[in-house]
Amino acid sequence: MRMGLRRSWSALGAAGGLVCVLALPSGCALPEPYAPPGKNSAGGFTYHVSPDGDDGADGLSPETAWRTLGRADEVKYRPGDRLRLEGGARFRGGLDIARGEAGDARRPVVIDSYGSGRATLGARGSAGVTVYDTGGVEIRDLVLRGDARARRNHDGIHLFSDAASGERFAGVTVAGVDVSGFRNGVGVGAPRGVGFRDVRVADSVLHGNLEAGLVTSGPPLDADDPAYAHHDVAVTGVRAHDNTGDPAADDRNTGSGVILGSVRGGRVADSVAHSNGARSSPDAQEGPEGIWAYDATGLVIEHNVSHGNHTGSRVDGGGFGLDNNVSGTVVQYNLSFGNEGPGYLVYSGRPTGAHRDNVLRFNLSANDAHKLEVYGGIVVYGLRLSDLDVHHNTVVMRANGPVAAPALRLQEDLDRVRVHNNLLVTDGAAVVGADRGFAPAEVALQGNAYHVAGGWRLRWGGRTFTALDSWRGASGQERRGGADTGTDADPCLAAVTTPVTDAEGAAGLLTPRCAADLAGAGVDAAALGVDLGRVDFGGTPLGAAPPVGALAARGGQDG
Repeated sequence: MRMGLRRSWSALGAAGGLVCVLALPSGCALPEPYAPPGKNSAGGFTYHVSPDGDDGADGLSPETAWRTLGRADEVKYRPGDRLRLEGGARFRGGLDIARGEAGDARRPVVIDSYGSGRATLGARGSAGVTVYDTGGVEIRDLVLRGDARARRNHDGIHLFSDAASGERFAGVTVAGVDVSGFRNGVGVGAPRGVGFRDVRVADSVLHGNLEAGLVTSGPPLDADDPAYAHHDVAVTGVRAHDNTGDPAADDRNTGSGVILGSVRGGRVADSVAHSNGARSSPDAQEGPEGIWAYDATGLVIEHNVSHGNHTGSRVDGGGFGLDNNVSGTVVQYNLSFGNEGPGYLVYSGRPTGAHRDNVLRFNLSANDAHKLEVYGGIVVYGLRLSDLDVHHNTVVMRANGPVAAPALRLQEDLDRVRVHNNLLVTDGAAVVGADRGFAPAEVALQGNAYHVAGGWRLRWGGRTFTALDSWRGASGQERRGGADTGTDADPCLAAVTTPVTDAEGAAGLLTPRCAADLAGAGVDAAALGVDLGRVDFGGTPLGAAPPVGALAARGGQDG
């Protein structure tokens, strides 16, 4: 439709020049290039849609706006074009940006609102906005609502590639949107392996969806020849909450907040996932998590909060997770609390050897695993899981009736796992639960503080130890260079008696107040080749003697 408009503008706007060219008189000069009305600063056309518009108008101004999304969807959008929907208005239907449209990350096609407030797209049995086999698209400042059919079968914002070769589609931004009532709030899929790169999802609320707030996916990873569908995915300032899960989905996990799958190079930061998974299937063999990744490499997950997440089954339901085949990833400066499953789950259920070289540092966990005792605050559980550094985290576990999970759980086939300078506290449960007696070459625990209110307990293989010294002597753990490391001193954490129920004040409840008793307990992790980073959880610069736990202790003993 728009090509016809462009031809008519050329003919009318440059009439004199066109006649001159057709007549080809000797010495005739060509006219200056003509800029049709509606051109924007990006060199494209700006179209408008309003409930008071007319589908027979040109759409090039608010005064000549179209009326329906159907009319807007007839246009073949070119780089630099913009589609604007009247703020505060509601429009039925969806929009598609398909192969052959957009495509230039430097001059994106922009879909947004104009006027006062955000426009609402009410999808009827379809996605809200689909971007198919193309890039160079920005979707901003919109509200998307799905109906019952959309909730079962479609994503609110659906980025999809069916390419099996060629370059990834570059430059898709989603910002300032509110998406609910769909299968996934934002879904990024590439089942044949060539997806998207430079994807940005920012400052958005993804809630009340069936399976996830945000999910990226691709084909299963081949550990011998790893390839990732999507490159460079950034999720910042996102709130993913109350994505319920599907009680009928027995064959897969549903009900997560944010999932990065089949991604090389990505970041999840400054985001919150809460209250997800409440209706996930009780019969599923997998459960949801707040924020997690699988089949991915080179991610950074930092400065996020994940709390109050659920699982319908007897697995998962935690705050953060590194699932199968994750490598080269750092999880840091996050807060997890009040989840039914573990605060931080590092898991490899497949013996591929592709789960390796990950770091978990300067994170907080409080009152997690309050439904599932088989887990703990931090869980390292895997087949051929190797080269993991777990350091400078603080975990406080409070029993929930008969559910009393450990602060740290270690299980299955682990190799070169280093656990240093963590603060691990329970109000009575075993502070560590290990399903077997790991040799220091498999799992090395050094410089950690282990406190159990009411009597020290630690489970190591089939034995329960009631004193740090006896466990140290039997296991070879908490020793370095012939010297003892670690402590069982009380760090005086208020969170042992006062539950963490919101993010505000969590750092205060989890900051040690008995500094003198923790001094000297840690080890020089940097000398072991561990990258500490620059600051602790609270942003305090790390000195020559970094803290035990995620937060530097305050002063002397006042607990």
